[in-house]
Amino acid sequence: MTEGNFTDYVKITAASGNGGAGSMHLHREKFVPKGGPDGGDGGRGGHIILRGNKHLWTLIHFKFQKHFRAENGESGGSNRSFGANGKDIVLEVPLGTIVKDAFTDEFLFEITEDGEEVIALRGGKGGLGNWHFRSATNQTPRYAQPGLPGEERELLLELKVLADVGFVGFPNAGKSTLLSVITSAKPKIGDYPFTTLKPNLGIVENRDYQSFVVADIPGIIEGAAEGKGLGHYFLRHIERNAALLFLISADSEDIVAEYHILLNELEEYNPELLDKKRLIAISKSDMLDEELTAALNAELKEGLSEVPYLFISSVSGKGIQALKDQLWSMIND
Repeated sequence: MTEGNFTDYVKITAASGNGGAGSMHLHREKFVPKGGPDGGDGGRGGHIILRGNKHLWTLIHFKFQKHFRAENGESGGSNRSFGANGKDIVLEVPLGTIVKDAFTDEFLFEITEDGEEVIALRGGKGGLGNWHFRSATNQTPRYAQPGLPGEERELLLELKVLADVGFVGFPNAGKSTLLSVITSAKPKIGDYPFTTLKPNLGIVENRDYQSFVVADIPGIIEGAAEGKGLGHYFLRHIERNAALLFLISADSEDIVAEYHILLNELEEYNPELLDKKRLIAISKSDMLDEELTAALNAELKEGLSEVPYLFISSVSGKGIQALKDQLWSMIND
């Protein structure tokens, strides 16, 4: 899914280099007209390597260049000289990138550490020169090994955003507004559904120099796990979060029912998401007076006994510090 400069899913074609051929050279110099074999080995072909880069947040740099081919290894030479190895191609990817085979959808590996390198496609091995094949019965072998071919493959690169807390909620629940209040991120905000069309990340600064990363994904609707709306494109981004913050608007017709719909969508997509720590934030609570807040509080204590909740308002600042403290406690417990 691509929106603006955010790209979290690309398919690339990559090929490693072929190995260089071994040499069949026979040693010749003045006064040595019939020297023995001295052909060197061919160099290996270049690898295709993926390297994690903590400064990248998107796969946008693969949007316009999707074909990569590493150099072939050079052939061996005389005097048992080795051919040079082909130059590797190093592709830098953001942390949280998963690599799959494009045809079989087979999971190959993932990059989660800065500077982590994984060889996606190995270059072909260089062939052995004729020096390796000399023997008592064949002192001048006139053959050598060819280099082995490299690999070619179509790869799917899929980004799962690395964040401590993921925001979950229906469209227009106030997720982007909250993100803009507790971080320095500037997401698009509007009074209509699906304002957010891409994940947004922000760093929350809390007391005593504490900080953590939060991710706001496009709103989920009922049926998102089956492909409805936009949420199914981005549900994978909350798979790595330590905690999930459910945002539900105070003007919702049924807060408890809305929470269970969201929970059901997560379970349909990946049941393991229910193992994460959860917190519910009732957003836009500045619309509630004391009487409504007390009535709603009594209702929620009965219907949401298994998960903590609090009332917040991104406009008035109500409950924002308590929210940050509780999220910090959850991800560091």
